[in-house]
Amino acid sequence: MDATLKKHIIALERQVWNALVSGDKAADHALLADDFLGVYGDGFAGKSDHTGQLETGPTVMDYNLADFRLRPLGEDHVLLSYRATFRRCGASASEVMFVSSVWQWQNSTWVNIFSQDTARI
Repeated sequence: MDATLKKHIIALERQVWNALVSGDKAADHALLADDFLGVYGDGFAGKSDHTGQLETGPTVMDYNLADFRLRPLGEDHVLLSYRATFRRCGASASEVMFVSSVWQWQNSTWVNIFSQDTARI
């Protein structure tokens, strides 16, 4: 896997997290495909659900991403998996989850088409 592509996809994933920290709904919207699907502990979410959580501002206070693994899924798709340690707004304790995101090359840019979060038990 190309190291430059891996760095680029990781940077895009961090932009999603940065949008959650800053409450930037427009940035979140720009990074997600129109048919985005999120699979979370509380169910499925579409793009409007993901961006809608930012209606009242930030949802995450801080985060750290580590242990990145990138796999090609064909010509136009990659799978990024990693460990996320983060603290939700208003929470005193951090949480850990493992995340897998599928990014697709669409219209000369990479967009997130799928994300699944698995909470650490």
